[in-house]
Amino acid sequence: MKLYGYFRSSTSYRLRIALNLKGLAFENVPVNLVTAENKDTAFTQRNPFGSLPMLEADGRDRAQSMALLEWLDEAYPDAPLLPGDIEARYTVRELAYAVATEIHAVNNLPVLKYLKDPLGHSQDEINTWYRHWLARTLVPVEARLSQLETGDFVHGDAPGLFEVVLIPQLYNARRFDYDLSASPHLTRIEAACLALPAFADAHPDNQQDSPERNPQ
Repeated sequence: MKLYGYFRSSTSYRLRIALNLKGLAFENVPVNLVTAENKDTAFTQRNPFGSLPMLEADGRDRAQSMALLEWLDEAYPDAPLLPGDIEARYTVRELAYAVATEIHAVNNLPVLKYLKDPLGHSQDEINTWYRHWLARTLVPVEARLSQLETGDFVHGDAPGLFEVVLIPQLYNARRFDYDLSASPHLTRIEAACLALPAFADAHPDNQQDSPERNPQ
């Protein structure tokens, strides 16, 4: 397997976590989003979306992180990301898709670049935009977690689809100075996840294309 991604891409981060949780060996292939390597013809011929991550596996190039996570769970059922019970699966999906669709869709890099140029917004305005959309979803997710009375993870004693999607988004939230002090359930889950090797190894700072590992 080859995972084409960018160290700070939250969707790439999702796949790194999931692959680690499932114990699947993969080669990490950096693709620089900032310099738009993902828009090069050589890349878009393989992935017409020009998006990250892209997973090369079983003779096929696959894109779109949420579809990839579901595929991984079906192709490699050990260490499942989704629980067996239908209601538990619904709960995990409800929370995971809230983060993946309501936050990421409006806060991804192409959107932020468009706000700056051509729309001409300042970085402060863009940061305000980012935190607004974080709050719009993280506040109700926190409320749902309170209703569920979860432990360290949403379901059972191991992380799954929700945690795989949540942790990268909380990494981004901290980058944009979002206040998580009123989110005790989210931060408890975050702490439990980051203590696990699968999450620690997938962290952006630990990737080969991270400036933390390759200081200039």
